Amino acid sequence: MAKKQFKTESKRILDMMINSVYTNKEIFLRELISNASDAIDKLSYRSLTDDSVTLTREDYKIIIAADKDNRTITVSDNGIGMTAKELEENLGVIAKSGSLAFKKEHGEAEESPDIIGQFGVGFYSAFMISSKVTVLSKAYGEDTANIWTSSGVDGYTIEPAEKDQAGTVITLYVKEDEEGEEYSRFLDENYLSSLVKKYSDYIRWPVIIGGNTINSMVPIWQRSKSEVSDEDCAAYYKETFYDDKDPAGIIRINAEGTVSFKALIFIPRSIPFDYYSASFTPGLRLYSNGVMIMEKCSDLLPDYFRFARGVVDSPDLSLNISREILQQDRQLKIIASNIEKRIKSELKKIMDKSRDIYEEFYKNFGLQLKYGIIADFGAKKDFLKDLLMYYSEKQQKMVSIDEYIEKMPQCQKYIYFAPGENVKMSLGMPQTEPVREAGFDILSMTDSVDEFVTGILEEYGDKKFKSVNDDDLGLDTEENKEEKEKIQEENKDLLDFVKDSLDGRAAAVKISNKLKSYPSCLSTQGPITLEMEKYFASLPTQGEKITAERVLELNPDHDIFTVLKDAFENDKEKAADIAKLLYSQAEIMAGCLPEDPSAFALLMSKYIK
Repeated sequence: MAKKQFKTESKRILDMMINSVYTNKEIFLRELISNASDAIDKLSYRSLTDDSVTLTREDYKIIIAADKDNRTITVSDNGIGMTAKELEENLGVIAKSGSLAFKKEHGEAEESPDIIGQFGVGFYSAFMISSKVTVLSKAYGEDTANIWTSSGVDGYTIEPAEKDQAGTVITLYVKEDEEGEEYSRFLDENYLSSLVKKYSDYIRWPVIIGGNTINSMVPIWQRSKSEVSDEDCAAYYKETFYDDKDPAGIIRINAEGTVSFKALIFIPRSIPFDYYSASFTPGLRLYSNGVMIMEKCSDLLPDYFRFARGVVDSPDLSLNISREILQQDRQLKIIASNIEKRIKSELKKIMDKSRDIYEEFYKNFGLQLKYGIIADFGAKKDFLKDLLMYYSEKQQKMVSIDEYIEKMPQCQKYIYFAPGENVKMSLGMPQTEPVREAGFDILSMTDSVDEFVTGILEEYGDKKFKSVNDDDLGLDTEENKEEKEKIQEENKDLLDFVKDSLDGRAAAVKISNKLKSYPSCLSTQGPITLEMEKYFASLPTQGEKITAERVLELNPDHDIFTVLKDAFENDKEKAADIAKLLYSQAEIMAGCLPEDPSAFALLMSKYIK
């Protein structure tokens, strides 16, 4: 029979389909199995109205075999098969899909199957690994079979052939190995089995290699709660995502409507070793009718929920023609929005009902929620803020901000917090004393991003956040403020001397209205705080160093202040030394190393002697 040319604009189109549309050669098996599954779906659907179809569900199968000696792979199915005309139409015309036509004809029928194929180009991925492909097919109800043969862009032939039963056998003649490409790996049935498990594990019909059924067929997320317990889901999570702990939360979604999808999503307790590294790739596994489309679809998760793991399966996704890349469309956004709300709801439920589990989760992933609050200028702050937790000094445990406010006395106007490297350091700062003395609770905020969080939130309910480092803690009477201002003015020369003695390390020196037991403390002026300075220093940027304008605050009621005044009047060198010691002491209490630790140690030794 004379060779026919492909009915497209040019051979270049086919060449592009074979070499450019698919980026991963192993995808060919997924595409051929999907086509075989569609063929079986069509015959199974026909059996509902055609009594001549005697095959039962248990009879249908897809068989894959590899022959290393002859370098061939065969993919066989006992589905509906194709006539010579259908071979011509479906394989001779690129991008014409018989499955798509079937969907258009039967898509609205109540019992219509979920056909996978749509574009009619998946079959041509076989040429990525093959020098020649044959398709032997016999349509159900026909007496004769036909064989389609092609070596690629040079065209194809269709000839009569012999085949006992309806169905299709695709034979791939695998290319010889070449530099940089080992095609022979596809002739290993163990390797083919791994590809079935990876891409086609949930095809609804048995996929058999070497006499063994390789695929699971019915995925766990497609089963009802009565069939699959939470324990079963947890076991699936630990096996699939290599975690030795049960998940903190399990979310099952069965959504129907504008976009239908099923999902099984897990909230982990433990943190992957690379979670906060650039190499970590977030995302949910994405399936379409049981066929894996993407290993990690990051578009399904907002970045602040990037810790979530699981699977999403939908028949309504708009895929590109290679089914390798998901198009950014309305369906995807609807699914992502639904998942976002469900994750938030599950986290809140865990916080309210399983506090110990939530605290374990929060220890590992709370920082991610905080990043979500400050991202995009606080666009999601109201959505995420009730998931925050901080250590309460009075309650001596982690509490939500709601729980902090519930315990506030009526006279308390602010949510007081102390930033620092850890709980002990933050709550041990001299600035906490007046808040504690007033009988108010203090939240310890130990992440360098926390002051950005409170800055974005500004308030919670009708209560504003107030750092213990703020100039005005809202605790002083007007009389006390006036007294401090008077002392400030009376000691102006001394304060200027202390500032000069510090050689530019302090932007200002002033009388404190916060100190009780301690002689000095360090605060800042301007928008950048000490904790923000530490945060910026931790970022891998090469720009100009961002620093806070430091303010040394002195306690006029402390004995050392009296010593300082006396030295200022009688021994300027000693006064300068005391100023440096007070500043270094304040640095250490603020969690900062002195600029010159050796000089500080020598100065301490001098006065200890």
